[in-house]
Amino acid sequence: MIEPPIRLLIVDDHPIVRGGIRGMLDGDPQFEVLGEAANGAQAVDLARALGPDVILMDLRMPGMDGVAAILELNRVGVTARILVLTTYDTDRDVLPAIEAGATGYLLKDTGRDELVHAIHAAARGEAVLSPSVATRLLGQVRTPVNALSARELEVLTLIAEGTTNREAARKLFISEATVKSHLLHVYAKLDVNDRAAAVGEAFRRGLLTVDRG
Repeated sequence: MIEPPIRLLIVDDHPIVRGGIRGMLDGDPQFEVLGEAANGAQAVDLARALGPDVILMDLRMPGMDGVAAILELNRVGVTARILVLTTYDTDRDVLPAIEAGATGYLLKDTGRDELVHAIHAAARGEAVLSPSVATRLLGQVRTPVNALSARELEVLTLIAEGTTNREAARKLFISEATVKSHLLHVYAKLDVNDRAAAVGEAFRRGLLTVDRG
């Protein structure tokens, strides 16, 4: 039994990039390129009208960018799998795209064979990640964004002992302003607003322990 072609929508603000992707896939009976969009808003409109199976989505585009488009596609009920195809693999690009609902994330230097494999995997609902992206996400799991640094933990430990900012600065051989800066980072990471709440939350999370000696 011959499988029907996977229907694609190509989204990128650069015509030459869209043309290059279409050139790699056109003529292959495994795929049918339904259309092209130059930004997120066009992608949403075309996806609703054409019903693609997989959308190849760039991220940084004028107007509605890729992440906003992914969120909007989910909001309006488009069921297409979204495979991000971009130049960028930084945290500010990768994490929002994955959290928004992208099925996969590839870089534009991906070869044709890898792209073909990724499209098939995405069509099946399988996650597909470039090696550098997978490494970055693994690093996020191993070192959570809200993990306290060693210095922040030192400052918080002193605060828990009743030390003032000035005394903490003297003990750690840093300025009082630096102590305040560390505390602000601690507050943000623990999602609290003051010293007492920070200490309480740190004990709750096991970052600080009661010295019973």
